[in-house]
Amino acid sequence: MQGFLSVCKNHLRFALVLSLISNLLMLAVPLFTLQVFDRVFGSRSVETLLMLAAVTVIAIVAMTYFETIRARLLLAAGMDLDKAIGHQVLSVLLDEVGRGHRNDVANLRDVATLRGFLTGNGIVALFDAPWVPIFMLLIFMFHPLLGVLGLLSSVILFGLAWLNEKITRAPTQEMMQQARISARFIDGAVRNAEVARAMGMSGDIIRRWEGGNEQVIGAQTQLGLQSTALNGVIRFVRLAAQLTQTGVGAWLVLHNEMGAGAMVASGMILARAFAPVESAVSSWKGFVETREAYRRITELLDRPSTGQSLNLPAPLGQVSAEKLVMGWGERPVLKGISFHLAAGESLGLIGPSGAGKSTLARLLTGVWKPFSGTVRLDGADLAQWPRDDLGKHIGYLPQDVELFPGSVAENIARLQRVDSAAVIIAAQMAGVHELILALPQGYQTDVGENGMNLSAGQRQRVGLARTVFGSPKLIVLDEPNANLDHDGELALAQSLQRMRDARMTVVIISHRPSILSSVDKIMVLRAGVIEKFGARGEVMALFSQAQIKQN
Repeated sequence: MQGFLSVCKNHLRFALVLSLISNLLMLAVPLFTLQVFDRVFGSRSVETLLMLAAVTVIAIVAMTYFETIRARLLLAAGMDLDKAIGHQVLSVLLDEVGRGHRNDVANLRDVATLRGFLTGNGIVALFDAPWVPIFMLLIFMFHPLLGVLGLLSSVILFGLAWLNEKITRAPTQEMMQQARISARFIDGAVRNAEVARAMGMSGDIIRRWEGGNEQVIGAQTQLGLQSTALNGVIRFVRLAAQLTQTGVGAWLVLHNEMGAGAMVASGMILARAFAPVESAVSSWKGFVETREAYRRITELLDRPSTGQSLNLPAPLGQVSAEKLVMGWGERPVLKGISFHLAAGESLGLIGPSGAGKSTLARLLTGVWKPFSGTVRLDGADLAQWPRDDLGKHIGYLPQDVELFPGSVAENIARLQRVDSAAVIIAAQMAGVHELILALPQGYQTDVGENGMNLSAGQRQRVGLARTVFGSPKLIVLDEPNANLDHDGELALAQSLQRMRDARMTVVIISHRPSILSSVDKIMVLRAGVIEKFGARGEVMALFSQAQIKQN
């Protein structure tokens, strides 16, 4: 965040200078009024009136111009914010997955909140607030009594604004927190809408949402009641101050202590002095949201990073795990897993549900980082690799295949610029080339949101092509045949043979023994520990004997 502030400080500095100029030019209107009352009415000079009007119009035009430039500067600062920290926030959010965290897009909305603040009325009120003392000094110059009244009124208004912040801070934060929880629940419900509708869960989802939404409404109502009352008090104080200022000014005019023009001009200046306070109070919710957004983004970006990694030579595919421990709370999912695979070897990973197979898959691909222990690729800790560089050498097919909006070719190419030859090679290695050609637009077929235009089996096979795109050296497949029919399983078996021929190191998680018939080694996981590990024939024989004894 300090980097962003240094990037946009020039914009903010110039915007502050333009605020000074704009506020000074604003004085042209009350000064025009003062001159009309005190000079034009006395001299009855039309020329003087026209000259004053021309100067005032020029000042107003200049003020409008400078305020427009200020708005553009703040807009540029908002754009710089996106350029400076938007991609950093997204990068950290994606990296946080590697530490076992489940982040949503709230922090990206925080970036939008900061950008919106830079282009809204709240920051303009902050820029105008420092010139309130200047306005008070001018009112003192008209008459000390009016200056004292204006100063007291300003102090009271600022005090009420501070009180407003103290009283509404807690309910505002509670409302925003409840709103975030409700939004996350709805996001999850929409993603699982088909399951919810099929199993008659729609009513329960609505009731759960209504319960959460009632808490949001309750917090919002409490905030509204408190802020409305304070806003009413602030409005009353402002109007009472202006009325008092006018009354005292009229009394001074009647006693020949000041002119009528000075009375009117001082009232205009007082109204201008009150404007930032009123704007700040009306924008207070935005101030609180911006402050919280800034705090969250600062915490996110200030978390310790792994530092800059070196570009390592392309690996051959040798994989080793050293005492891997991973889990949550007091019950680790993996408990000291260690094994070694030579380059080009294949491993079948089996075991009951909850044994830690998918967790191990995520550790082997670097998606998650172990609590302790190390995963090495060609002897180098995965943490030593730059993430994007490592990704070129790894292919990963999770249980739930997610495709990105776009074409089949774009998804296979991992959202890179589509290299037709490389995409087709990957599709042929995955045995999905003919299936893709049969789609309505072939490789240009739009997969739709979350791949909804394709069947589950088609998504899995396109996902396999994406996995082998670029001929990575380490392939991890988590239940790759879960949604495949007979033809799909046959294509998968042929694809696995092509991977062996290409000397790719392959790890396959599956409950179907048929797909493991050609692997070199088998590992049996149970309760987070390795129960058996060795050559496929030996382990499968021992595994079968154990099953027979249990039966």
